Amino acid sequence: MKYKILLNLITILCATATFAQSKYGIKGTTNDSVSNVKLHNSSIAVLNAKDSTLVTYTRTTEDGSFIINGLNKGKYILLVAYPDYADYVENFSLDSIKQSHDFGSINMQLKARLLNEVIIKSKVAAIKIKGDTTEFNARAFTVQPNAKVEDLLKQLPGIQVDNNGKITAQGQTVNKVLVDGEEFFGDDPTLVTKNLRADMVDKVQLYDKKSDQATFTGIDDGKKTKTLNIKLKEGKKNGYFGKIEADGGTDGYYSGQVLFNRFKGKQKFSVYGTFGNTGKTGLGWEDNQKYGSIDGNVEFDDGTITISSNGDNDDLDSFNGGYGGQGLPLAITGGLHYDTRWDNDKQSLNANYKIGTITIDGTQNNINQQNNSNFIKTDTTAEKSHKYLFRQKLDVTYQTKLDTSSNLKLTLGGGQKHSESNSNNIGISLRNDTLLNKSARSLTSNTNQGSFYATAFYTKKFKKTGRTLSLKINESYNQSESKGYLYSKIDYYNPNPAHIPRIDSTSIINQYKTNNIKSNTLNSNLTYTESLSKSLNAIFNYGIGLINNTSDRETFNASTPNNYNVFVGSLSNNYKINQLSNQLGTNFNYKKGKSTLTFGTKLVDVNYHQIDEFTNTTRDRSFINWAPEARYQYRFSQQKSLSVSYNGNETQPTIDQLQPLNVNNDPLNIVVGNPNLKPSFTNRFNFNYNSYKVLTNQYIYLYGDYSFTSNPIVSNITTDPATGKNTIKTFNLTDKNTSNYYFGINTNKKIEKLDVSVGLSLNGNGDIYYTLSNNVLNRTTSYGYSAGWHVSKYKEKKYSFYLRGSPTYTINESSLNPNINNNAWGFNANGSFTIYLPSKFQLSSDGDYQYTAKTKTFSQNFSKTIINASLSKTFLKAESLKLSLTCNDLLNQNTGFDRSASGGYFTQNKYTTIKRYFMLAISYDFNKIIGGAQNK
Repeated sequence: MKYKILLNLITILCATATFAQSKYGIKGTTNDSVSNVKLHNSSIAVLNAKDSTLVTYTRTTEDGSFIINGLNKGKYILLVAYPDYADYVENFSLDSIKQSHDFGSINMQLKARLLNEVIIKSKVAAIKIKGDTTEFNARAFTVQPNAKVEDLLKQLPGIQVDNNGKITAQGQTVNKVLVDGEEFFGDDPTLVTKNLRADMVDKVQLYDKKSDQATFTGIDDGKKTKTLNIKLKEGKKNGYFGKIEADGGTDGYYSGQVLFNRFKGKQKFSVYGTFGNTGKTGLGWEDNQKYGSIDGNVEFDDGTITISSNGDNDDLDSFNGGYGGQGLPLAITGGLHYDTRWDNDKQSLNANYKIGTITIDGTQNNINQQNNSNFIKTDTTAEKSHKYLFRQKLDVTYQTKLDTSSNLKLTLGGGQKHSESNSNNIGISLRNDTLLNKSARSLTSNTNQGSFYATAFYTKKFKKTGRTLSLKINESYNQSESKGYLYSKIDYYNPNPAHIPRIDSTSIINQYKTNNIKSNTLNSNLTYTESLSKSLNAIFNYGIGLINNTSDRETFNASTPNNYNVFVGSLSNNYKINQLSNQLGTNFNYKKGKSTLTFGTKLVDVNYHQIDEFTNTTRDRSFINWAPEARYQYRFSQQKSLSVSYNGNETQPTIDQLQPLNVNNDPLNIVVGNPNLKPSFTNRFNFNYNSYKVLTNQYIYLYGDYSFTSNPIVSNITTDPATGKNTIKTFNLTDKNTSNYYFGINTNKKIEKLDVSVGLSLNGNGDIYYTLSNNVLNRTTSYGYSAGWHVSKYKEKKYSFYLRGSPTYTINESSLNPNINNNAWGFNANGSFTIYLPSKFQLSSDGDYQYTAKTKTFSQNFSKTIINASLSKTFLKAESLKLSLTCNDLLNQNTGFDRSASGGYFTQNKYTTIKRYFMLAISYDFNKIIGGAQNK
């Protein structure tokens, strides 16, 4: 079936290319001007004479000849390029009289023969390929006045930007956007793309950014991040620009934004502030890796050894500040950014500070089905919650070039967080159709967290090529102090002889809880590389990791109202884990021609010292972890490559899983720690193929990943059939392996005749997971498959549109009850359009459709159609003043909805979210660029 689908995709693309043919065309031959040698594989590009934008391209055959058909009437530029030869440029026209043009023999001149003479003068090419970097010349693309970088990116071949600002390039997600090679506000892509002015951009560079270690050594370690680098025009680096926006709407909705940027040569200073209750929560809360969380960890540079303590997930359920559309938010955020270079770029400084608050109020209704061997337990709950967070973060990075062969990079960062959470929950539980219990629960928490980290990265290159030495040292400290109250009332039912439920017993819990969690981490990694031959390099590394984790949790009952002084030992514990890790590894990198092979392994000796302060008992354990890896890459060309890889790694249990403590924040689901847990081991296989023809905006990206885990850490869920109470304890499953996979194919092609980009996709994922339910093994399978298509077009100053559709099918099954599953068809679609109207008006709209069919578990279909629309008009000569009228959720159908399967549970969640409102907005863009155009 998969091969038929792939064959159909190829047939469609080929048929599309044939359809695009027309009677207008060109031909010619390229050769050396002196030796007359035919130049095979020369790059032939046809550009519009008006603005130098690309129309089409090809490469010459073995005899140096080329033929291009499918052109329209018009004026064009022929651009011929070949390595080490000067570009050849010639203007030509095609019309009804002259439908073809024969360039004959094109004589190419070696640059070495030109001796400083300029014999060819050409317009700047729109696109250049430099090694692994695709460079777009911003001057070759026309944008609207006051357009942002995001508007420029939408015109670049191979790049798509969705309504949320997510960037996809060559079928892969872009996770990093730099400005002149530097991170901007902690590497928040949307801050750059949605706010930086397009007319300031000189070049846009697209490439796969290597890790710091690979960049330094020159030895590819396979760790790459799809990256965009925005290079600013030299004339735009002195001055300031910014934006002020205020929005007011119906039903009390409002938002606002202030942004100011000051550029002066190699210095950049930016400040921003946002506020509102429309779901916009700031410009960069997602870069949590910049500021240690309340997690202690050891993470070596190879990324295969991680030892963590998830102290942030304490039993008081403190709020972490995330917003995913659930509830009604109010957010106020701000930030400062500064970076500079000096001393002939030998030294640089990059600093970011962010501060903000967010409040979320909401309700949700959950249906949770748990499959057991002889009955089905269904929990239905309704919850109302209030959450508040204050957070501030700071990070500073300093780099210096100590001499011609050594560098030092220092990073300091820290954060502070205060959160408050209050939730009220009511629910009922059924065993098949029999009422088990009714519950009411409230949980409050008040948490203060702080973190600090520092990193030093020293690199040294020796005279011998390939011989390097680097040392990386990380130190982090995290602390979390929380307190809160738990109140729970549960009525347990038993049917009387007439099968009428009656209250059998009532349980009331009224407790005060305190949690104090600390983590102190120090780890180091020393790496030495040596060139064994022209093709073979060796990498040796050694690292030490030290972790001290403390988790002190106490629970108190009330002796009198509001006097919580009765210590509850069964729900309290003070647990410490000290870990010492030693890592030793060797890897080899073989590179010859178009092939690169990397293989090796790392061994880590992990020693645990576990201390139970309550029982005054200790336990020492040690494990030998090993992390084998191998990766092969073949580069067919600069824009086409294939890679396959394997890696294996141990996963250590967290302190939350190890701590021998009963967690009763949900009295119907008691979580019990297990100090006897052992590491699990995961084997992972990965496949990637990427082919991209930049000039024709055509790409195909295939990927796949499969992993299985031995000795996995899974849950043992014991359910009391009379009360419905669950007791959950983790353990190692020794005779079964959990597994996970995903795969996909993304294609795109531009139909030149219609000037439309079309694409197809096929994606799938799945996992097999095990639990014990009342000591009976339960195998849960979860699979999801989707196929999709998209079409887009951008017509400068006239219109643009994007449309995407994707049918889906999900499979969620449990071995305990194979006849009751959560399998369902679905369909998702989204699109957007913009029309540029006379008198500087602009009409825009975007929509999203979601359909999920009913299942054997959930008996109702679900669908919603979300349409947003806006009408705007710009004023002033430079169109810097903008007035907009927008409508969010025009049909008023936005309903929070989600279905999932995990660990033997089928879950459906409905929640409050932002619905229809109308908004009037006014924004003003200002700039003053020394030596450039400006508006005020």
